Formats: sequence, structure tokens, C-alpha cells
Amino acid sequence: MFSKPKPTDTPTPPKAATSHSGSEPAKAPVSSSPATPPKAKPPASTLSADLTIKGNIKTTGDINVLGNIDGDIRAHLLTIGEGAVVKGEVVADDIVVNGRVVGRVRGLKVRLTSTAQVEGDIIHKTIAIESGAHFEGSVQRQEDPLSSSGKSPAPVAKATAS
Repeated sequence: MFSKPKPTDTPTPPKAATSHSGSEPAKAPVSSSPATPPKAKPPASTLSADLTIKGNIKTTGDINVLGNIDGDIRAHLLTIGEGAVVKGEVVADDIVVNGRVVGRVRGLKVRLTSTAQVEGDIIHKTIAIESGAHFEGSVQRQEDPLSSSGKSPAPVAKATAS
């Protein structure tokens, strides 16, 4: 007498009409061509604590120095570890000194942490010196401290932070 309704007897709303209301953003169509992944920034190069280098280092990347360098360093971001010693000029966009530098420091942003020991002039755009840092030299602010003018800055201020 009564028959079961067939699945096609009951109307079902189309899924596309109900899944994307006006408040939800529509998904972008999937491309059949393989997507090119964005270029990932390479990790920083780490120079280990048992490493000693005699010579200059130049890179457009980031460097973490934990060992001893007898030479100049040029990088994008340079971090000098707490036990590290660099004897030479360091030049980078961003420099963080936790260890010891004997030589000139040139950077857009220079930060001396409480464990830093710097013996040399600092040419910077912005600088931060934490309490406890040891610094002997002159400090000079320049709009473009990375320019290789080759001139030593005229002493502007002598400081020893302790």
C-alpha cells in the first residue's frame, strides 16, 4: 500500500548553492599547472665554536658566528655568539654582538647585548647598547653606514658601558 520513496523522489538542494553563501569567500579555482613555491629564505650559516677562520667572509645571507674569525665579515644579518671572537671589520644590515669584536662595526641596526665586548668604532643608523656591555671606541650615526667610504669616522662620542 505504502511504498518507500525513491531517493530521486525527494528534492535535494544543490550543494554549490548552499555551501557558498554571500558571507563566505569563494575558493579560487585549482590550476592544473604545478604551482611554483615561493622562494624560501635559506637558513643562516653557522660557524661553530670549534672553528677558526683566517680570512674574509662575504655573503648576502645570514651568519651566526660561534667560533673565531681573524678577518672582515660582510653579511645581511650577523650574529656574533657569546663565546665568539672576531678580529676585523664587521659590516651588515643588522648586527647583534653577544661576544667580542676587535675592529670597526658598521651596520644599519647595531645591538650590543649585555655580554658584548667591542673594541673599535661603531658606525650605525640605529644602535642599542644593553647594560653590562663593554664598549671602547667612538660612535657615529650615519644615514648610510654601509657605504664603503673607506674613511675612519671622526670621534663623536667616547663611551664605556658597564
